[in-house]
Parts: sequence; C-alpha cells; structure tokens
Amino acid sequence: MAKVSTSGKCILVQGNFDVLHPGHIRLLSFARSCGQELIVAVNKDKTMPVKSRVSEKHRLEMVNSLECVDHAFLTDDLPQDVVNILRPYAVVKGKEFECRANPELDILNEYGGKLIFGSGEFESNAEQYIKKTSRPASSFDFAEMRNYASRHNIKASKLSDTLNKVKSLNVLVIGEAIVDEYIQGTAVGMSQEDPTIVMTPNKTDKYLGGAAITAGHIKALGANSVSLVSVIGHDAAGSFVSEHINNYHVTPYLFTDSTRPTPLKTRYRASSKTLLRVNQVRQHKIPIELQKDIIGAIEQEIAKLDLLVFSDFNYGLLPQSLVNTISQLCKTHSVKVVADSQTSSQVGDISRYTDMDLITPTERETRVALSNPDDGLVVLAQKLTNKAKPKNLVITLGEDGIFIHKPTLTFEHWENDRLPAINTNATDPAGAGDCFLAASSLALVAGASSWEAFYLGSLAAACQVSSLGNVPLSIDVFEKAISESFH
Repeated sequence: MAKVSTSGKCILVQGNFDVLHPGHIRLLSFARSCGQELIVAVNKDKTMPVKSRVSEKHRLEMVNSLECVDHAFLTDDLPQDVVNILRPYAVVKGKEFECRANPELDILNEYGGKLIFGSGEFESNAEQYIKKTSRPASSFDFAEMRNYASRHNIKASKLSDTLNKVKSLNVLVIGEAIVDEYIQGTAVGMSQEDPTIVMTPNKTDKYLGGAAITAGHIKALGANSVSLVSVIGHDAAGSFVSEHINNYHVTPYLFTDSTRPTPLKTRYRASSKTLLRVNQVRQHKIPIELQKDIIGAIEQEIAKLDLLVFSDFNYGLLPQSLVNTISQLCKTHSVKVVADSQTSSQVGDISRYTDMDLITPTERETRVALSNPDDGLVVLAQKLTNKAKPKNLVITLGEDGIFIHKPTLTFEHWENDRLPAINTNATDPAGAGDCFLAASSLALVAGASSWEAFYLGSLAAACQVSSLGNVPLSIDVFEKAISESFH
C-alpha cells in the first residue's frame, strides 16, 4: 500500500469505483463533509471478483479528479487491514452496508474510530465536484480568429516573442479587491407560501476578484513583478483578501477603511446557472487621508513601473482627484496606463479616464458614459474617443465578442475590426473582462501591435470562462490555446 500520512479528522473510503458515477461522487462528497481530510483506497484489478471494465490506473485517476478527495491510492489489502494501518477518524460506507457485516468495525472499536453510513444528497449536481482541467475547451471556435490573423498578418512566432518580453515588465494594479463567493446547490422547487425558488446549498467556494484577480492574471501571464493597491474593511472578507493575495505572488498595498466593508459578491447557483447575486458593498469615496497614503505607495513604485492598471469597480476607491494625480505621475515617469471602469449594478463613467493607452468598456458602459442609447457602434466608439482620447478602444460585447476601434494620432480617422467570442460554451463569464484587459495591456506594453494584443486578449478571455470561478489563468493553458488557434 502506498504511504499516506493522515492528520486530524481523517475520513477513509474504500471501493472499486468501476465506472465512476454520480452515486460515487455524492458518497465521497458526503464523506469529505464528515471530517477534515478524505483518503480513498481504490481496489486493484486483481482483488475484484468480476473483471473491471476500467483499468486500475484510470479508476485511480478518476477518483483523484474529484475536488473532495485529498489523497487516493491503489491497494490490494482487505478493508480491515487498511483501517488498521491508517487508523482514520472514521470510515464512511454507503447506506446499503448498514445492515451488513462490516469487517472494519472491530478495528475501529479498538481505538475509538467511527463507522458512518450515508450516500450523500441525491439532489446534488455531481459535475460541480470535478476538478478543473488544464486544457483549452473543445468548444473553442477559431475560424474567425484565423481570418482576423490573416487580415492583420499575425504570426504565432511574433506572439511567442511578445510573451517572452512580458517577463521583464513591472506592473501596478489599483482598484477594489473583491471576494467572489459561489454557493452551489440544487433548486428543489417553488415555495408553497410565495413565488420563490427553494434551493438546497451543498458547496461553497470563494475566490479573489476585482482588482485582485486582474493583478493575479497579470502575474500568472508572466510579468516580472506585480503590485496591488487596494482598500479593504475590518471584516471576514478583508481577512480573506489579506490571507490569500500572496498566493497570486503579487506585492499587496492593502489599506483599511473602517467605514466600508470589503466588497463581497455572493452568487447562488444551481445546474450551472446563477439564480441570484447578492452584493455587499458601499459606494462612498474613500477619505482624503487614505488617498494620500495611496499616492505615497504608488510614488514608491512608480520609478520601476512599465504599466499601471486602473481596475475601477466604482465603489469609491478611485475618486477623480486621485485618478488625475496618479495619471499625472504616470505621464511624468513615462508609464503606460490602461483602465476599465465597470457599470453594472453601480454607476461608473469610463470617459473620466482620459488619455489612456487602452480602455475596455462594455457597450452599456459606453452608452452610459455618453448618455447615448441610439447610435451604432462605430459612431458610438468615435464619440467616446473624442471625449476620452484613448490610444486604443475595445468595446466588449459579451457573447458577441469585441469591437475594436483604433484611432489615428489626431483622432480624426480610425480603423475598426471585430472578434467573436471564441468560447461558444462559457461556464462562467464573470472573469472575461479582467482577463482580456490583463493580456491585452501586457501585450501592448511588450511591443505588440494593437491587433496582436487584442488577439491575445480574446484568447485569454476564452480560456478564462471555461471554468467556474475567477482564478489566475494558467500560462500553459494560454500558450496551448495560442498554438491551437493557428492549426
């Protein structure tokens, strides 16, 4: 038997797992909830009374692919022998074993271990417990990407050179760090008292979002150094940011404001759909003294920076006076500046970010900034260009992709192009914009053309929305998607 270390409330499950099915996954998820660590012993082929339809190697791989499993190993030992060696806190078996002889029980009784019977919740969606893969999704449609690459003479070798140049860049991201919470469950029906969906939660995940994930993407894509400047509250969400931001290998400058909570966005999901989102935020401006502290932190970093990113969620962290001061600092030190200003449940104005190297509003954000519900995209884009004077403007269109507006230096003429959404079956679109901004801005600063930068940004966004939760994009996944887009 493989050597396995156990600690705390360790749970043991042993079985064949011959064709892993939802019943197995529910059992293992239930077992994990009974303790702090789940160890699974997978019986070898030679111990099975009936020849397995799946090799022991693949059965082990499938069990290891589950998020609820901490360790799994192959064994030819009897269940009681495995228990005697590992001495787990408890053994979990399906309810069908409750009325049978259980050979592990004598060993468990010797040292005070528990035998728990339970098969998990039948309503739970088994797919949500499978770990994310590190492969570009098969739902990628590269046809339009190849036409776009041909129009703009984009070569794979040039993109590879761009990624290599990214490794020398130093970046600072400023904006609201947000905690994204996903509560997974099953919609079991309608309430009999009022027209309300009743949901049974069975899994909760938390991720760093907002400016924090933008910084995480930039570092994961290869930047030399990344700093994050943000404001948090005295609360559990603020502690989560402080404890987890170092996992992204960024340097945090986290300032505390006791008058506001750390932004927390909770999404309730069932069957791969979001039923409800609850935002716990405040939108008042941060105090002047705190603004001075932020300027001091940026002044410490500005001399080494190549790029500064405004990741503005319009919860009061970036009042206009602070934006103007930071922008002037960047101009003085020849630092490239890009901006994204979100308008969804809150109200923002992307046009207040003037003279940026890149801005990436949604169509709605563009129309809100211009109070313009009528004009077509080309006219709309040029009006925003005349107002904000960006060197590059990309209007993001959700499932319809992106619209690119590239003005001349005088802003009197322009070129347009578009790219469709590459991933035709997005799992979670929440992080697409953050990832697009990260990849595109890095490419621009590394010397790529605008067309090349937005090609990379679109690919990065497509990779990001392939899985649930906004986590830093794997550079291996990104590079594989780039390669596949040319073949």
